[in-house]
Amino acid sequence: MARIWISLGSNIEREKNIRAALHDLHKEFGALLISTVYESEAVGFSGDAFYNLVVGLDTDRPAADLMTRFREIEADHGRTRGGGGFASRTLDIDLLTYGDAVMDVNGAHLPRDEITRYAFVLLPLSELAADSIHPELGTSYSAMWAAFDHASQRLWAVPFEIDIPTME
Repeated sequence: MARIWISLGSNIEREKNIRAALHDLHKEFGALLISTVYESEAVGFSGDAFYNLVVGLDTDRPAADLMTRFREIEADHGRTRGGGGFASRTLDIDLLTYGDAVMDVNGAHLPRDEITRYAFVLLPLSELAADSIHPELGTSYSAMWAAFDHASQRLWAVPFEIDIPTME
């Protein structure tokens, strides 16, 4: 079994789509580790603010299968692709890490570089996996967050009731 970390984001019907994604992930994978939900301004384009969080789970499914399944869940909730990577979206589900693996899968590199580039990924990841070590950089996520330029990207915690079982 590999511990995987997933980022979730939405800036269209944010609460509805994040809640639906969590229910879908729970139904398919069981208990989840769920970070605080953060609101942040759109990065890279002008758009509505996003809700973002990180989810952890244990699985033996291959990374490629997971990425395909996450795309299906996105599509089930109205996600359309096109218009480039910086656009509004109903739901964005990205596999950030797959255990300690360093690999290229379905055109994406794992661990994802979003971990080091975006506060809305690194802060919730460091919250859940503070002492875990980035497989390529050899640094803990808490140390990475401590060194991150916090002023470069604003984000803030939002109240968000989670109504599914979570891992301890």
